[in-house]
Amino acid sequence: MRRFEGYGVLITGAGRGIGAETARRLAGEGARVLVTDLEEDRAQKVAAGLREGGATAGALRCDVAERASVEAAVAHAVRSFGTLDVLVNNAYACHADAPLFEDESDEVWQRDLDVTLTGAYRCARAALPHLAAAPGRRGSIVGIGSVNGEQDFGNHAYSAAKAGLAGLTRTLAGHAAPRGVRVNLVAPGTVRTDAWAGHPAGLEAAAAHYPLGRVGRPEDIAAAVAFLASADAAWITGVTLPVDGGILIGNMGLRRALRGERGAGG
Repeated sequence: MRRFEGYGVLITGAGRGIGAETARRLAGEGARVLVTDLEEDRAQKVAAGLREGGATAGALRCDVAERASVEAAVAHAVRSFGTLDVLVNNAYACHADAPLFEDESDEVWQRDLDVTLTGAYRCARAALPHLAAAPGRRGSIVGIGSVNGEQDFGNHAYSAAKAGLAGLTRTLAGHAAPRGVRVNLVAPGTVRTDAWAGHPAGLEAAAAHYPLGRVGRPEDIAAAVAFLASADAAWITGVTLPVDGGILIGNMGLRRALRGERGAGG
């Protein structure tokens, strides 16, 4: 299945993890992909792998916290592919919380929001005119949110930024719909990426709380992005799609405790 034959795609934060896997998925379905990342060597490595597999792919350093960098990346994609059909806003920043909320710094708060939320805004602003010009009303923006934007899983600034992305998705979807551009968000749960390197015990502990019995894999998220970006989702816009192993539907720890109580009572 090659749903993205002839499409030009720009993905931010695509040097590893979910972004890199999304690049592989879309390229595997025919897309021409510009892999961008703050670390250019990572982007180059992913793009080289795509080209080895027969795809058309380029790489570029892009700092979504800088307007000029974002606009240069969008211009590069349009110049390289002749069209920009899909923007995947994947770049994010997430810093650990201070032990006490009152000890949180303005710098940490600002950095997480500036990259995660305002960075997506910058990218969408630069890309939207080109997405609106895409043939066949196939222009699409897919953002990567988080279950942190839906419930409390810690990380104040990161969670606020991801919740903001859900709001931006709705308002931008309403604005962009008459221009033929769809805007949607994927909200992953815990995903096994490099961010968890060195913490396998934490992932195993997390898996026990997921109704489907495991944490996510980058390809789980990439598949959802591919669906929302494709013509299969041509009548879907403004939605946040949880891809979360069921974590938002209930508390597995409480369920087990209640089952144990019932069992003890006969």
